[in-house]
Amino acid sequence: MAQTTPPGRAPRGQDATAGQSAWAAGGVAFAGVLMLVEGIFGTIKGIVGIAEDDVYSRVGDYTFKFDVTAWGWIHLVVGIVLAVVGAGILKGAAWARVTGVAIVSLDIILNFMWLPYTPIWALISIAIGVFVIWALCTDTTTTRSPAA
Repeated sequence: MAQTTPPGRAPRGQDATAGQSAWAAGGVAFAGVLMLVEGIFGTIKGIVGIAEDDVYSRVGDYTFKFDVTAWGWIHLVVGIVLAVVGAGILKGAAWARVTGVAIVSLDIILNFMWLPYTPIWALISIAIGVFVIWALCTDTTTTRSPAA
């Protein structure tokens, strides 16, 4: 006699957490897209900082006194790396997860240091970074093959 499984339940012998990993996998795909977008915006932010020193204005005296051009180069390099790693995450590359956590952690620190120049966007970037790290660290699926 064949036994049917009620909807929403995993059949016996299968992992009951399969639905949870689908949420995590969706979070990783969204994290990859967010990394691409954050990388593109970081690249634009860097180009603007390099091209025009008077676009960003400092609010008061700040401990991390870098020239805006120096900040521009920092954001340009980190933005390009973020976009490349984000594309790697979307392709399911194994190296991209660890690299993603590391580069997004660096991006969070840089955006914290960038707060006096663009406070609202820096806070948004920090929140995006926290989500990306969470998504990359909680995904329990193995690397996805492109053919699957």
